[in-house]
Amino acid sequence: MIPWELLDTAQVPGGGELRLMRRGTEFSIKLGQNELMNSRLSGSEQALATLAWRRIQTRAKPRMLIGGLGMGFTLRAALAVLGSDAKIVVAELVPEVVAWARGAMAEMFGDSLKDPRVSIVEKDVSHLIRSDPAAYDIILLDVDNGPEGLTREANDALYDLKGLTAARAALRPGGVLAVWSSGPDARFTQRLRKAGFGVDEVPIRATGSRSGARHMIWMAMRLDKVK
Repeated sequence: MIPWELLDTAQVPGGGELRLMRRGTEFSIKLGQNELMNSRLSGSEQALATLAWRRIQTRAKPRMLIGGLGMGFTLRAALAVLGSDAKIVVAELVPEVVAWARGAMAEMFGDSLKDPRVSIVEKDVSHLIRSDPAAYDIILLDVDNGPEGLTREANDALYDLKGLTAARAALRPGGVLAVWSSGPDARFTQRLRKAGFGVDEVPIRATGSRSGARHMIWMAMRLDKVK
């Protein structure tokens, strides 16, 4: 078996150390003993974008905010379904992750980072959420392994009631907040509803097929009429 090779490390502000690993053509990003993402398991990350888009696909000039670049699966899935009039802002807190996308994983990313619809912002996604009210039709959050701060404790503020209320305010009427998780969380579902969202819990396979680990995506729609 081909051994894993450590390609690079990166410090997460206020958190631990990310490690970019490669084994042959397979990539993995780890935090400690936790694997945050793997290039072989992309089904649920892709579904995060496509399922959210189906909720608002009739809108002209849609604006999307993606929290977390990762391995770019969500971004590339979004580019595949969005039209030429769309704008996608990707917020990535760790600069090295962007460098990996343009370096070691460049072949996997293809031309997605050069797409004119895409802007990469090296900031905490919570900063963009709180600074620009009613700016987005879709907000996609995949910055952790679920609605809790695994990579950094500060991420908890994205998923508490105050953070969800801010996300709702950053959405246009009828907009969608979609959150990826490695598993279910009933208390998070309750917080979403309390913050003013209509919520669907969508279980999805990590591989995108009928087998493999089952992940969870929350599809939360802002509960007011589109003007």
